Amino acid sequence: MDHRLSYPSRRRVGEPSRALLSVPFVLIAVVTAVDMAAPPDVHLGPFLVAAPAVTASFAGPRMTGFVGVVAVAAQAAVAGARTTLTDLNHTFQIIALVLISIFVTFFAHLREVHERQLTQLRSVAEAAQQVVLRPLRDRMGPLRLAAVYLAAEAEAQIGGDLYAATRTAQGTRLIIGDVRGKGLEAVGDAALVLGAFRAAAHHDVDLPALVDHLEGAVVTDPDSDAGPGGDQDGPPGEAFTTAAVLDVPDAERTVHLISCGHPPPLLLRGGRAVPLEVDRPGPPLGLSALAGSGFTAQAFPFEPGDMILLYTDGVIEARDAAGVFYPLQERAADWPGDGPEALLRHLCRDLLAHSPGGRLGDDAAIVAIERVG
Repeated sequence: MDHRLSYPSRRRVGEPSRALLSVPFVLIAVVTAVDMAAPPDVHLGPFLVAAPAVTASFAGPRMTGFVGVVAVAAQAAVAGARTTLTDLNHTFQIIALVLISIFVTFFAHLREVHERQLTQLRSVAEAAQQVVLRPLRDRMGPLRLAAVYLAAEAEAQIGGDLYAATRTAQGTRLIIGDVRGKGLEAVGDAALVLGAFRAAAHHDVDLPALVDHLEGAVVTDPDSDAGPGGDQDGPPGEAFTTAAVLDVPDAERTVHLISCGHPPPLLLRGGRAVPLEVDRPGPPLGLSALAGSGFTAQAFPFEPGDMILLYTDGVIEARDAAGVFYPLQERAADWPGDGPEALLRHLCRDLLAHSPGGRLGDDAAIVAIERVG
């Protein structure tokens, strides 16, 4: 399972519900009937302009123009029933109604064009997300995998959270990370880290050497003021990536972990969730020159039936209405189900229920890894 979840987008222009479509026609019918029955000195015709104006707020130019034509016809029918079409008052009402209908139809056209552009941009963002953050395979050696990406905004399909997995001759290697910052710059930094990981993870090098390679790819020139990707605009250390890099050998019931300033993974076993806290955590990628520390791998038991949960800080920093952080360790330990897919479905529902309005304050990524017997 590998899903990108975001909030439901708006209904496209030109696809309104039937209930909305009935509103302008009911309005025209009511105004027309009341206007025909009103005293001679009472004129309700100006209210008909509300019909095309309301339609333009949810429908496209064709429907808006059609409602405008119906409204003009209704105004003409009122004029013929009460006086004549050449009556000066009704003539000006009809002219005003025609002009306003043309005006709102034009703006409905502009809005439809804007909606189409947003749809295209959203499609490009989804395509970029699929390229940068490739779906994980459900099974890799003795491991079952599942991953989920939760977008914080309705229109956002891509961000600085990252994860990847690759097979080696001895087992499986995985990375999860979170780039500091947002927007296209964060996307570029995430692509840089993922590209370096995919290029080197399958080679026969130990885990510290792999993380050193990632560090070298992020910091192109340690003596310069450039951040990740060679950005010369910010001061040293302003751009970095937290990451957890794991190596799961097929022949050993262990997992080797290097933490680069990232939240500790959780080991789920026997109804408990235990953080995998390393004794010597490394600095985030991009900060090794400032921190002056290398990378050291630490081994933890990883038995068949165990599950490891990787996540970014968008999960544990999600707050409820009272400002309480999401208790991931407690909720993961309470989960009675089986399998990584079911676990992530449960956590996603629970996390969104915890957040006010079901909306996160930051993008979040979660990866579940189960060793099978």
